[in-house]
Amino acid sequence: MSSRFKKLSHSLYECKYHIVFCPKYRFRIFGGEIGEYTKQQIYILCQQKELMEVLELNVQDDHIHLVISIPPKYSVSSIMGFLKGKLSIRLFQKYEHLGKRYWGRHLWSRGYCVSTVGLDEDKIRKYVKWQEKKEKEIEETQLNMFK
Repeated sequence: MSSRFKKLSHSLYECKYHIVFCPKYRFRIFGGEIGEYTKQQIYILCQQKELMEVLELNVQDDHIHLVISIPPKYSVSSIMGFLKGKLSIRLFQKYEHLGKRYWGRHLWSRGYCVSTVGLDEDKIRKYVKWQEKKEKEIEETQLNMFK
């Protein structure tokens, strides 16, 4: 079980998120070359942040699905600000014609959808109950040793 967890100096974690974000007006701009370039840039940008890992990436014509592992030292909102900001700069630089469609250089819709991916609730509840039972057993064993 510990092989799926990652380590920081003071924490053990598994923080995976499914994120969906769209260009403004849901325009279908990610077909063909722009889609491939966007995919490459997402991988490059995620490598710039320590311990961040893209697990799955799907660039559709009008939105992007991303399953990503983010260490707890970063917030999801800061990562999304970083990704959307850097991606829009790079896309406007490489594909100048996007500036005509997105005046004011605002490429992305305001928000995004995020959900956590991880252990299911049932497993966590069972583990917590098992831990409590195990702790009581250890306490009883220690008490019996001193009698």
